Amino acid sequence: MAQHQPIRKTSPPSGSEIPDKLYFRIGEVARLCDVPAYVLRFWESEFPQLKPHKGGTGQRLYRRRDVEMALRVKSLLYSEGYTIPGARQVFKAELKQKEPQLALAIDNATPGVDTRQLRKLQKDLRDLHAILSKPSARAAVHTIRVPRNPNTPRRTAEKLFDLPPLPENNTR
Repeated sequence: MAQHQPIRKTSPPSGSEIPDKLYFRIGEVARLCDVPAYVLRFWESEFPQLKPHKGGTGQRLYRRRDVEMALRVKSLLYSEGYTIPGARQVFKAELKQKEPQLALAIDNATPGVDTRQLRKLQKDLRDLHAILSKPSARAAVHTIRVPRNPNTPRRTAEKLFDLPPLPENNTR
């Protein structure tokens, strides 16, 4: 009788060193993360932080930080046991921890840099991010034409262009 193999591999791949390259194709990233390519494409739809660029041919081109993010997602989901919404919460919490560091960096800015201007710029960027991250509400489509009065007869092409009426030929 054949022995059963586990569906998921619980240990990370032994050679998970990321090569020193600018761009990686999805197959390379799938091998580095030890997951199928369709899983990476699914993660792209679930995690906004994982957004590879698409080249002129439409092929996904991952940068090093994208590969690191994919490895982090895999670690959260497979090793640490988070659900997808739970992993999203982890990323949000990490982002909130970085925001005070940004404020501290502004306070310790290079002398001669206007910190008020940097804070205003930071606020403007947050506001812009909030606007862009909201789902777009489509504006109501307004018609150009005035609604037709049902009592007025329709104008046909013959009447518009003074054409003779077409003969009625019912030989189908």
